[in-house]
Amino acid sequence: MSGLMNAAVIVAVAAVVIARQFSARRIGSDRRWWIVPAVLAVVALREPGVIDAHHQVESSVLLGTELLTALAIGAGWAWTTRIWTEPDGSVWSRSTKAGGAVWIVGIALRLGLFGIGAQLGVHQSSSALMLGLAATLLVRSGVLTWRAQSLEPTATGQVPAYGDGVRRVLRKERL
Repeated sequence: MSGLMNAAVIVAVAAVVIARQFSARRIGSDRRWWIVPAVLAVVALREPGVIDAHHQVESSVLLGTELLTALAIGAGWAWTTRIWTEPDGSVWSRSTKAGGAVWIVGIALRLGLFGIGAQLGVHQSSSALMLGLAATLLVRSGVLTWRAQSLEPTATGQVPAYGDGVRRVLRKERL
């Protein structure tokens, strides 16, 4: 795939993911949450320009830093996502404003890494960015699935929810 096509795929996936994160979405623990990140990673790794042949050390350090940044962004995004259970026991999620802030910080960090690479004269392909996006989505999906499993019904059929164990004051109704 050409660099322009990779960039188009990255922009399209990011736009869909960002747009969908702010709407309520059901989390299913039986879903294959790892498929989209795996496909993105395969597409990214099949390109030969992930590491610059003329600046292998610098390019490898930038790629490693990109992947660590992507992992942190994915974890931050997952932990700032609100999850809850519905009365039927299904688990839902929706990103918060803090999740949007994580995306903004992540984009700024990635632009900074791109700028550092440009200053060092390292050729940077879109494959590294696509690999970072795959890592972000993989971590986010994995953490959300893990968090959702803790909210699924227990053997007694009860679903734990935020606020369980907090003593509530019940008021009498007057007729």
